[in-house]
Amino acid sequence: MWLNRKLQCNDIKFTLGCALFFTLLNGLFIQRSWAIIGPVHLHDFLFAASVPLVLFCGWVIVFSLLNIPYLRKPLLIVLTIGCAAATYFMYTYGAVIDQNMIVNVFETNSQEATALVTPQMILWIVIAGLVPSVALALTRIRTGKWWYALLTRVAAMLGALLVIILIAALFYKDYASLFRNNKSIVKMVTPANYVSAVVKYSKMRWFAGDQTLVRIGEDAHKGSLITGQQKKTVLVLVVGEASRAANYSLNGYERETNPELKKHDVINFPQASSCGTETAVSVPCMFSGMTRSKYDADLAHHQEGLLDVLKHAGINLLWRDNDGGCKGACDRVPHTDMTQWNLDQFCKDKSCIDDVNFYRLDNVLDGVKQDTVLVIHLMGSHGPAYYHRYPDNFRKFTPTCDTNEIQDCDHQALINTYDNTVLYTDSMVSKTIDVLKARQSSMNTALIYLSDHGESLGESGIYLHGTPYMLAPEQQTHIPFMFWLSPDYAKNFGINERCLRDHAAKNAVSQDNLFSTVLGMMDVKSTVYQPQLDILSACRP
Repeated sequence: MWLNRKLQCNDIKFTLGCALFFTLLNGLFIQRSWAIIGPVHLHDFLFAASVPLVLFCGWVIVFSLLNIPYLRKPLLIVLTIGCAAATYFMYTYGAVIDQNMIVNVFETNSQEATALVTPQMILWIVIAGLVPSVALALTRIRTGKWWYALLTRVAAMLGALLVIILIAALFYKDYASLFRNNKSIVKMVTPANYVSAVVKYSKMRWFAGDQTLVRIGEDAHKGSLITGQQKKTVLVLVVGEASRAANYSLNGYERETNPELKKHDVINFPQASSCGTETAVSVPCMFSGMTRSKYDADLAHHQEGLLDVLKHAGINLLWRDNDGGCKGACDRVPHTDMTQWNLDQFCKDKSCIDDVNFYRLDNVLDGVKQDTVLVIHLMGSHGPAYYHRYPDNFRKFTPTCDTNEIQDCDHQALINTYDNTVLYTDSMVSKTIDVLKARQSSMNTALIYLSDHGESLGESGIYLHGTPYMLAPEQQTHIPFMFWLSPDYAKNFGINERCLRDHAAKNAVSQDNLFSTVLGMMDVKSTVYQPQLDILSACRP
């Protein structure tokens, strides 16, 4: 009762209080704006001082419109808790909240979500979200006469609008320059950032128009080269997770993180880039047949892709997954979630190290009777719990960051832990090559390894991945990309390895190339095949 008597205010004070609270929640936006402005002269200081004032006035207008009895409290509580979660990831990982980030939120699995939960995150959401929400729920709002409440609300909006107009008259050119040259800064305004992103995601996923499956490559068929082989052809496509090329010794990294792949003399493409900076974008994109510049996520969601075209051609398909699903890329082909085997030697709490992908793999390959493409989706270097991604015998680089609160770790310890994940991935890809080598006498075998995207490890205050592509640091877009071809595959399919190595040394590639490269490697003929995007086409007769 005492608290209820204390927590009460009139309609206009409630609006102004909410506007002030949400302005304070946007401290990161204000701080970033001030850093960009870098005030030196009086005009700059006045411009910088106007930023929180414009934000406050904007919220006054918004919350005056939302100040509707019976609706305002539930709505503001949802917005407050959402802001608390958003600001935690923005402050802690340098995350940019946009539509792709919301895709990650909705399409993640429980294991990935749990890995992000830390005591610091819980404390942050309690202090910035739950405590204000409880106070908001307990606050009694005195509305008075309806006409007086309406009049004061209109006056508040007009006053706020007048202040914004005055500031615009004084600093219009400054604001235009600030937002034109720093487009990402707008995505730091919360809750506008995540509300806008959720609306866009909802329109794309649930309120889109005709979602009938669009079929492509129905004319696909095997060429005479593969049908004339005495042995079946098996191509393994290994898709990594959050592996950045900069930490691969094959790409010049000073540490030996690829000792096993070096022994296999793989054909490495040091300049390779991803289609996106998160799995939910990169995986559908690389399998879609669309290039990054023309990628349409909505279309990819209901259009056939690479595996469908291979299926039309009569290629046998298998997908083994240890990374939370294929994001739609394997929906119409046989696929296995390796975590569902509940293998204690590899898994804990439904999170598995990548050795799980080899469970009964020998039996699968020994049973192959057709030309086959096998996709293995690795857990790889999935953060932030990097220390869970490898067994103890791969803890080579020490000390390590044995927590998911990576922002609190010593930077070198974080690098050590990440490098151990790369070392383990090196072993997994090498082990796959060994499995294929053991079957060279009965099969034409080949392997492609590439990562879905890269990873940030604290550079410029950014962690993990998911930064909008146009703003993303190179660490998130520069990926490992390599081939291994058995001697018989190279000979029987007319691949000049010396030519391919020269091509790798001189040319940049990307995930745009994957679709047509795989079709070319399996000698699949179709109108959707684009020879100019087939990496191996220049090295065939």
